[in-house]
Amino acid sequence: MSQEDRAARTTRQGLVRTTRPQDPLTGMEALPRRYLHAGEFITCGEPSMVITILGSCVGVALYDTRTGAGGLNHFLLPRSPATGGESSARYGDVAMPKLLDAMLGRGSLVRDLQAKVFGGARVLNYRDTPPHRDLGAGNFDLAFEFLESQSIRIAGRDVGGRHGRKLVFHTHLGDAWVKRL
Repeated sequence: MSQEDRAARTTRQGLVRTTRPQDPLTGMEALPRRYLHAGEFITCGEPSMVITILGSCVGVALYDTRTGAGGLNHFLLPRSPATGGESSARYGDVAMPKLLDAMLGRGSLVRDLQAKVFGGARVLNYRDTPPHRDLGAGNFDLAFEFLESQSIRIAGRDVGGRHGRKLVFHTHLGDAWVKRL
């Protein structure tokens, strides 16, 4: 059966129904893929695969166990500058509340959320950099502090180290796949 034949099938009534293409590896219906760049966040109520690349940046995935909705952010720096009232999701202290607010806007309740935290590698290997100046650790520390302050359970983590990660998050399952780079 050709790709076009799979995309359009006839029902008993003779109407055409379109389906998503199949995943060539699993033979199952492929999920829409969404690529998340640094400084962005996304929430999805429908099944989706969100893909991002993390170095010292951190990505926090939220999954609602009741509704099946999921979301992910990708932030570069832990805190926004003290001046100017920066509201960019490039900063963890902005990205974390924005992601939570977006999930709550989809009907999630904090008690139904679980989180997974990824990234925060020390990719710049400067031997004379003191540990308190480790950007990656600052990012994941902020994420953990925020989640704890909101009483959101942390269901998984893969943070730190010296290598970046490719993250694939299945929003409707709360599952994540991580590949070290």
